[in-house]
Amino acid sequence: MAAFSIFKRVFRSARVFRNYEHPVEGLDSQFGLQKQLFCTRPVQDDCTVSYLVRSCGLPPESATLVSPKIKLQSLEKPNSVLALLKLYGFSDTQISALVCRHPYILVANAQKTLLPKLEFFSSIGISRLDLAGVLTSNPVILMRSLENFIVPCYNMLKSVVVSDVKVVSAWKRSSYIFVSNLSKKVVPNIEFVRELGMPGSCIALSLTDYAGIVTRKPELFSQLVGEVKEMGFDPQKTSFVQAMNVLAAKETWKRCREAYRRWGWSEDHCVSAFRAYPLCMMLSEKKPMDTMDFLVKKMGWDSHTIAKYPHVFSYSLEIFLQLGEENHPEVFRLIGEEKLNLANVLSRLEEYFLDRFVNRYLSRVPQLLDVYQGKAYVQNDQSCPWWVLAREKLWYGGGIKK
Repeated sequence: MAAFSIFKRVFRSARVFRNYEHPVEGLDSQFGLQKQLFCTRPVQDDCTVSYLVRSCGLPPESATLVSPKIKLQSLEKPNSVLALLKLYGFSDTQISALVCRHPYILVANAQKTLLPKLEFFSSIGISRLDLAGVLTSNPVILMRSLENFIVPCYNMLKSVVVSDVKVVSAWKRSSYIFVSNLSKKVVPNIEFVRELGMPGSCIALSLTDYAGIVTRKPELFSQLVGEVKEMGFDPQKTSFVQAMNVLAAKETWKRCREAYRRWGWSEDHCVSAFRAYPLCMMLSEKKPMDTMDFLVKKMGWDSHTIAKYPHVFSYSLEIFLQLGEENHPEVFRLIGEEKLNLANVLSRLEEYFLDRFVNRYLSRVPQLLDVYQGKAYVQNDQSCPWWVLAREKLWYGGGIKK
């Protein structure tokens, strides 16, 4: 009886993979039905590995590591899943990465489990391009219940941020919020800052741009809020949310502070700049060093003066300051003497640059404004003005792709 039971299991395993679309080479031709009847678990693993390599695009090494996690009883489910993903615009590379990160998706029910979720995300305005990109990096979302998790999460987000556009923004920036426990973290955290008087616009900003802070455990979140309040920030202003994001990343704060101190800033200078523009402490070490080097060494400005206008660190300054230095030398002399507001001068330079080098070329290069804002790129288009072809970085970090 025991032998018959073992035979039945072996026969079932062999039957599953006999009609496999990519059989192990020589399996039928060399060994025939007898080999298939006595197909053992290692051969089944080989078939799964082969499927992962040939149909999903995994490297053999990755396929070998992934194969023990799934049991392909037939090819119907995995084939249906792959067909659905391709229908929704997933590239071969994205499918390979998704399966490697979350192989269990191959045994999901494509029509009953995956399709309704993809349709829901599309219905709220998420493009197929964004959908494929986010789900590739965070495939666990597809394993969450649509009715019990995803839709309630969407409803909560929309009740705060109001529009689907902002929900989509939160999705693209922080998709992990769709797999977070909202009732235990996000909801109590939102209620906490709401009681402090934080307006809906700031709460919406925290969800769309800084979801990492509102998905913290409530005790850690309240501690962070307390630190920001002690530094004098007003909960009714956007800077409060920005400051929370900065202080949540202590290492970045320390790195930026050290970079500024190398240019002679005291602790008071650092704190003052942080209060005026919190995001100046959320930069890579290279950004403040390069900006200071340009402004102090080339332009001759005092570093303590720059501390009064920390917004300058949000700009890609070189192209504008070179332009201004060549055309308005008296402006830069007055700035050095602290008779003009640096931020106001820079905004005027932006207007000048837009008028002279962007707006006048829009009829020839319609996408030029998007290039200027960093939303699009052009390559070797000779109809573009010189700055598009010659410069890699534009205002607010825009760039030219080489």
